[in-house]
Amino acid sequence: MRTGAHRKFLAVILLLLCVAASYARQTATISVTGDIPRPLMLTAMDLGSMPRAKATISNNGIDTIYEGVWLSDVLKKAGVPLGPNLRGAPLAGYILASAADGYQVVFSIGELDPDMTDNQYLLADQANGKPLFGNDGSFRLVIPKDKRGARSVRMLTRIEVVQLKK
Repeated sequence: MRTGAHRKFLAVILLLLCVAASYARQTATISVTGDIPRPLMLTAMDLGSMPRAKATISNNGIDTIYEGVWLSDVLKKAGVPLGPNLRGAPLAGYILASAADGYQVVFSIGELDPDMTDNQYLLADQANGKPLFGNDGSFRLVIPKDKRGARSVRMLTRIEVVQLKK
């Protein structure tokens, strides 16, 4: 293949890969399910229309600025009682955050309520101004005040609300 034709071929392949990545990003969803009044299936576009927030995480001296939506805002949209309504039976609940690779982390509903704690949890869809992709998946749960990132769930696909006391 001649050099010019080879370059055109590579440019077409690169363009197709970019279009495929963009399509995958637009169709990626995160589900919010469980013991809630309004189950949700959210895309990056849905998150983009909600109030945005940022959190900076430092890992081995490298800062990453994540952007997304506070998880508490997503839970409120799904009808999870937070704020003054979070008392009694709803406090006996938890969130199970699940990733595409099977990784799971549990959080109590009380620790996710900004009226009860200073620690906010970010449902991120961007890092350093660019959409998440590849090994990070399209969504990541970021906990800015954690001392280490073990509870930060990359490739996040599902948030399930479980009520222990009905």
